[in-house]
Amino acid sequence: QVQLVESGGGSVQAGGSLRLSCTASGDTASVNSMAWFRQAAGKEREGVATIRVGDDMTWSADSMKGRFAISQDKSKAMVHLQMNALKPEDTGTYYCAAVYRGGGFLSAPSFRYWGQGTQVTVSS
Repeated sequence: QVQLVESGGGSVQAGGSLRLSCTASGDTASVNSMAWFRQAAGKEREGVATIRVGDDMTWSADSMKGRFAISQDKSKAMVHLQMNALKPEDTGTYYCAAVYRGGGFLSAPSFRYWGQGTQVTVSS
C-alpha cells in the first residue's frame, strides 16, 4: 500500500504561480512513477505530468508544456508540480498518483494509488 498526501493548493490570480507537492509513504519501494492529474468541475480527470522515479524521465500534457514542470525528491519520496503563468482554465482539483501499471503515462487508469487532491483556483 502507498499513501499519498498533496499540499500547496490555493487561490491565485491569472498569471501567478503555485507549487504543489505530494509525499508518498508506506511501500515507497514499489513506486516506479508518480504523476499529477487534474479534474475540473464537470470534466473528466486529465493527466498533467508524470515522472519516472528511476531515471527522471517525464511526460507532460501538450497544453501545459512550458508552464508546468514536474520534479521529484527521491530521498523524501516527494514529487512537485511547479505551475507558472496560471490561467483560469487551470482551476480544478489536482491529484497525485503513484505506481504505474501499464498504459499511457498520462492516463488515469494506469496508476494504482491516488491522493485526496488539492484545490487550485485561478481567478481572472
